[in-house]
Amino acid sequence: MYPADSMSSDERRAASSLAAVFAFRMLGLFMVLPVLATYGQELQGATPLLIGMAIGAYGITQAFLQIPFGMLSDRIGRKPVIIGGLLLFALGGLVAAQADSVVGVIAGRVLQGAGAIAAAIMALVADLTRDQHRTKAMAMIGMSIGLSFAVAMVAGPLIAGAAGLAGVFYTTAVLALVGIALIALVVPTPTQAFHHRDAGVTRGAFLPALSNPDLLRLNYGIAVLHALLMACFVAIPLALQEQAGLPRESHWWVYLTALLLSFVGMVPLIIYAERQRKIKRVVLGAILLLALVQPMMWLSAASLPWLVAAIVLFFIAFNVLEATLPSLLSKIAPAGSKGTAMGIYSTSQFAGAALGGVLGGAVYGSFGLSGVFVCCALLAVSWFAIGATMAEPPYVTSYRLAVDPTLVRDEALLRRVLDVPGVAEAIIVAEEAAAYIKVDTQVLDREQLDRVLHPV
Repeated sequence: MYPADSMSSDERRAASSLAAVFAFRMLGLFMVLPVLATYGQELQGATPLLIGMAIGAYGITQAFLQIPFGMLSDRIGRKPVIIGGLLLFALGGLVAAQADSVVGVIAGRVLQGAGAIAAAIMALVADLTRDQHRTKAMAMIGMSIGLSFAVAMVAGPLIAGAAGLAGVFYTTAVLALVGIALIALVVPTPTQAFHHRDAGVTRGAFLPALSNPDLLRLNYGIAVLHALLMACFVAIPLALQEQAGLPRESHWWVYLTALLLSFVGMVPLIIYAERQRKIKRVVLGAILLLALVQPMMWLSAASLPWLVAAIVLFFIAFNVLEATLPSLLSKIAPAGSKGTAMGIYSTSQFAGAALGGVLGGAVYGSFGLSGVFVCCALLAVSWFAIGATMAEPPYVTSYRLAVDPTLVRDEALLRRVLDVPGVAEAIIVAEEAAAYIKVDTQVLDREQLDRVLHPV
């Protein structure tokens, strides 16, 4: 079905440099999480609610602008949108770094979120890679996001300990400028921007994706997951400092330990979910662990070893879900609608982050740390109840395949594609001379499918 070649040097350069740009931006967003709750108390006008808003504020503009910026990149080009977004991100970092009030930091975080370039980067990856190598490029970006989160959890406390909260925000601005240099000097410029249904939003697929019950469950789930993350980062740094007695400058080793151990714990679960086709069982188990670990963090807050153990379990559950939910979405989204479904999913994720910061700050201000952990447990239970109603997903893989241009108007082509063993869904897009298909790779007759799409 595919030629047995490897990625070209241009494709490798595009994938690795765009993965780095994505990682630098996410590093800048995440680096603030482990330090704002403790260092933010020194800001003028700081209250628990406003600190919570500062933690999650980036999600407000990110949620509103991600899809529009992705569509704008179809019109004016990918690189101008990405560079403009990184400039906004750098400006937000500078605004927050120079602020002496919590309101100023919130304004900076809102500006950081306005640099919503994720959809434009994904579209640029699709422009610069061939169909058979696009999954590898997307996987490189996914790994870069996970690595940036881990580095941010350690680097944030270290930088804040050396240069204060302002130093963290100055670092985020520098990272954005490095990203701009990569886009301008390293990332190849595509000869033409294409609209790929698996990498961008398609207007005709928007309403069906919004009304799909299985996708709605996923959207609720990712919103809850990131709401929990933001709310917990209102509480966890304070629990470490105020109840477990660990100075804020030393929090980095807790996060490093937790992330390393959680990585060891999550890998077997993800392998089991995919290879044994038990993804529903693993997802529900991780959601249940998220719910159970909240009272554990509350009850063990005064004991550093037990609190660290609870944080490790939290990160195991979080990382398993962060890795498996996109895979679940890819399996559930109709053929040719994955880009649209992912756009809505990402919007839900950032909306959840904004809500979680506000909720965590408000609950902490009224009910203390225990209230935050109880609230997070209830959110996780609500997700478990909704997630339990989902069916086991189809174990299929999505492909976009070129079609012989002489066949794209053949009305019988779709039927012949669907008759190939292992093909579960398919659509033919004549304008792209492409077929979007979903296949069970354990059953698929690759040679027959290739003969159907490219007859001799």
